[in-house]
Amino acid sequence: MVYGTPQNHTSSMARLWQAIFWVSFPFGFLTFVLPIYGRDLGASAMEIGGLFSVFAVVPVLVRPLLGRALDRWGRRPFLLLGLSGYLVSMVVFSLSDRIWLLGLARLIQGLGQAFLWLTALTIIADLAPVTGRGVNFGSIDESTNRGAILGTAIGLGGLLMVEGSRGDAGFLAYWPLVFAGFSLTALLALAIAWRGIPETRPPAAATPVQGRPISRQLLALMGIVFATGASTAMVWPLLMVYLEDHLAAGIAGLTLAYLPASVIGAVLPSRTGHLADRFGRRSLMVVGLLVGAAASVLIPHLRSLAVLAILWAVESIGYSASVPAERALVADIAGEDTRGTSYGLYTFAYFFGSMLGPLVGGWMYDAVSPATPFYLNAAVLLVGAALVRVVFRGQQPVRPSSVAGEP
Repeated sequence: MVYGTPQNHTSSMARLWQAIFWVSFPFGFLTFVLPIYGRDLGASAMEIGGLFSVFAVVPVLVRPLLGRALDRWGRRPFLLLGLSGYLVSMVVFSLSDRIWLLGLARLIQGLGQAFLWLTALTIIADLAPVTGRGVNFGSIDESTNRGAILGTAIGLGGLLMVEGSRGDAGFLAYWPLVFAGFSLTALLALAIAWRGIPETRPPAAATPVQGRPISRQLLALMGIVFATGASTAMVWPLLMVYLEDHLAAGIAGLTLAYLPASVIGAVLPSRTGHLADRFGRRSLMVVGLLVGAAASVLIPHLRSLAVLAILWAVESIGYSASVPAERALVADIAGEDTRGTSYGLYTFAYFFGSMLGPLVGGWMYDAVSPATPFYLNAAVLLVGAALVRVVFRGQQPVRPSSVAGEP
């Protein structure tokens, strides 16, 4: 048990940062390549959306129960299970040459996701000082983005080389090799966590309060996160397909266009998290949602990769502002003995939306028009920003004495 020892807190946070960094290597690569690879295997837009929806199925099913389990039995076992799930999913990805195998890999990846990220968020809430939660949540976001940048650079660099020499046949031959490499980075992440991250559950959580009511603020946040998560997930799987169709952009061009946004995501979240600690969570959350809405409206009107790069960069600034603030807000609302439960409900709402959104977006793309999902997403994000402003109107910058259960 490391709770209450600042030196061990720092060491555990550093090990968590490293484990998240290494397990994040395939994230960017999958974001860019999975929709295109799925289409090459003959998938429709709705089937591509399904590859993203199936990823959210397991988190939706287990998150509420898992949160309570974290409070009752501790964090470490579930962290290791999550990292093991990612390792197995990378192995299955390396074998995937059919749509159903891609779906299976995504399902197993969703299992790993369900355990890993809920546990990681709860561990950060355990270890971070009250007035430094935004910074610490932002720092973990940076580790994710840095790992994804490096993994994307390696994965796409190799892909472009083999495609240049062997065309589509090179892509098919390269797929199992790159995911064999990602399996090794996932194994390294598991080893780091196994050796370096002890149990962090605070003493009060060992006997969680029975029957504590869910706060109205948490319920309101869950509703906002469900709606905005569904709308964002609705458009992201379609974005690569849309840009490939309307800008005639290949993987190399899209990767270069996304590079500035990736760099921003790798260095900015801890700094915006500091702003959320200093000035409160609400303003940063509103800014992120408004920027996302503006970007979604403009996407159907893009005519060049240069403008796309600028748009993605601005959107990344908004995302970096809102996400650490939102996660810190959950810790502010939760008591020390119900952190796992609170994050379980919060992430359940997000992934329930993420499960439904891609299917709706894929249907609208095929049946209505390619631009319709992007406009709908913008409208939902605008409503979400208005609700955040109203519901959390009284939310103030956090002081140590203002949070129940904190020393």
